[in-house]
Amino acid sequence: MTPDESINILGGPLAVCGSDPVTGFFRDGSCNTCAADQGSHTVCAIMTAEFLAYSKYVGNDLSTPRPEFGFAGLSAGDPWCLCAGRFLQAADEGCAPKVHLEATHQRALDIVPLNILQAHALRPNGGED
Repeated sequence: MTPDESINILGGPLAVCGSDPVTGFFRDGSCNTCAADQGSHTVCAIMTAEFLAYSKYVGNDLSTPRPEFGFAGLSAGDPWCLCAGRFLQAADEGCAPKVHLEATHQRALDIVPLNILQAHALRPNGGED
């Protein structure tokens, strides 16, 4: 599996999304992707309690620890490479988390319009609106 070029949605180099916990399709801390990444884990999102509850409700429990997979579970404030389709679904439902644009892979734009990602962007200093 060779990763696609590491370019973010703004056309620059892809920034690291998160290393504690380590995220990404390749578990390299970045939202890199490739043809084998059927879920398009390309949106670098900062988890919120509301989004985690929503994700669990729609069948993807990201908050419960799964030690058998080395997964401690996510908490509000954790960065995570989300599937682009799940992010768009959450945005449509009004509970999308904030997005780190510089760490969101350009392939996210295949699924999520840029204006929706920008509407959920972290402020430049990394804080929330």
